[in-house]
Amino acid sequence: MSRHDDARLADIAEAVAAIREHLTRGDLYDGLVYDAVRVRLIEIGEAIKGIDPDLLDGAPGVPWKEIARMRDHLAHRYFDTDQAIVQDVVDNDLGPLTEAVESLIDRLGQDDASS
Repeated sequence: MSRHDDARLADIAEAVAAIREHLTRGDLYDGLVYDAVRVRLIEIGEAIKGIDPDLLDGAPGVPWKEIARMRDHLAHRYFDTDQAIVQDVVDNDLGPLTEAVESLIDRLGQDDASS
């Protein structure tokens, strides 16, 4: 796996942390918070698109392709985005995504150490 993958995984972890920080300032009914969260979800999807699919296969419980498609929806169909979908992602998907990303980062670190 490349260092590039490691950087993209770090980008995802940073975006999730930023989402959590934004949510300490208000909820998704606050337009600024909602917009900030959407931008970070777009960043997550973009980062996923840049990661080697073989690495992502190491965390099969995460719907990587769906996350990338959500990025496309958020980036290109922003007037059609249902706030409930964004809320569902925030409530239910960020925790498992964070766990998967941390696991993949650890795996990359172990691979680098054994090389």
